Amino acid sequence: MPELTRLHADHAAAVLAFELENRGYFATSVSDRGDDFFDRFTDRYQTLLAEQESGDCAFYLLVAEDGSVLGRFNLYRIEDHTADLGYRVAQHVAGHGVATATVLELCRLAAARHGLRTLRAAAAHRNAPSRKVLAKAGFVPVGPAEPAHLGGEPGTWYECDLVHPR
Repeated sequence: MPELTRLHADHAAAVLAFELENRGYFATSVSDRGDDFFDRFTDRYQTLLAEQESGDCAFYLLVAEDGSVLGRFNLYRIEDHTADLGYRVAQHVAGHGVATATVLELCRLAAARHGLRTLRAAAAHRNAPSRKVLAKAGFVPVGPAEPAHLGGEPGTWYECDLVHPR
């Protein structure tokens, strides 16, 4: 049974493997992270752990029984009981409800563990699967997302009220 767990230092190799194995798949719906992301992965990973330690962000992984990463689910820009949500799941589990179920679980954790009242997420217009996940998880469109928020692509901001969910 996959488990949603907080990111920690021991996950680095599994996260890198997840990103490398799914790089081409992710590029079909979101902007590619670029070679620099992979070349500087260790430094970037340490930065993520520091941001999580400071409370500015909370990073979660959906981990399979064999220790492989099935998805990344991130709460970032945590401030004033609000955070932005970002997520990605491995190609081999996409389309099977994994992202929706995990986003719903993270919404519960965001309220209970992090005291959040509102989550926001931006999705590119061309990323129909992500928009579908957000709608199923109770997010509603609230306005346009600037291309700068989506790797240069136009999109929409969505919001979820964690206090009074739909």
